[in-house]
Amino acid sequence: MPNPATHAPPAPDGGIADAVIRWFAHAARPLPWRAADVSPWAVLVSEFMLQQTQVARVQPRWEAWMRRWRTPADLATAPPSEAVRMWDRLGYPRRALWLHRAATEIVERHGGEVPRDLDALLALRGIGPYTARAVAAFAFGERHPVVDTNTRRVIARAVVGVAEAGPPATARDLAAMAALLPDDPVAARAFNAGAMELGAVVCTARAPRCDACPIATLCVWRAAGHPDYEGPRRAGQARFEGSDRQARGLVMRELRGAHRPVAHDELAGVVEDPERLARAIDGLVADGLALRVDDGFALPDR
Repeated sequence: MPNPATHAPPAPDGGIADAVIRWFAHAARPLPWRAADVSPWAVLVSEFMLQQTQVARVQPRWEAWMRRWRTPADLATAPPSEAVRMWDRLGYPRRALWLHRAATEIVERHGGEVPRDLDALLALRGIGPYTARAVAAFAFGERHPVVDTNTRRVIARAVVGVAEAGPPATARDLAAMAALLPDDPVAARAFNAGAMELGAVVCTARAPRCDACPIATLCVWRAAGHPDYEGPRRAGQARFEGSDRQARGLVMRELRGAHRPVAHDELAGVVEDPERLARAIDGLVADGLALRVDDGFALPDR
């Protein structure tokens, strides 16, 4: 079967948005949270999970989550510890606590229905500018620019002519996307999703497939001969092995697996460095992911 991106017809007016929308109509991955009958709650859950996490890791966890907690009210009635356990090894487990709190707030403030208003979404726990706009756009069809890492890279290359987007800047990035966004809400929704998809599967960070890109003829970076990036860069992530992040993960693994308090001596068996263990425990307690109890440590229960 031919690659639909390779054979996408050019946009009638040569515009980036039109070309991306036409390509996306045929090339979009069939992700479950994109289904026509999916609920706003399901979209919101997917956006929480997709933050800094690959689709392949998110999809099975999202499907399991939605089978268990089909509505905000379902999750709000469960203890936070169950949300953390269900999050499993998806990473950044504070998102599970924030999602649980957001579900509770949706029940308390909005009658159990995810709000469509941008300000109301922003007022929910754990929802920032990106997630609020993504939920408003993808769950309700509201016309808002939605910008993630993939979108920023597409705009940097196609419009600005540089290989990387550089450090994020919310106001600048939203303005750049807004300048390309179609006026029609349906087209705007498709372009928001299509630009993300293009960056995720074609205009990738390390190996962009320019021969399969629907906007290759419009891309300033390609026309300039793919110059190397010379601008500011984001700070690199520290090594994971032997890090405090690894220690936090090991402690969380023990707490998730136990339905009882875990003694300090048990945790010392999985994180041998006492200072690193102490920092991990202190950080988890400060973040609300662990509680100090008489018999050791446990997941939050309220």
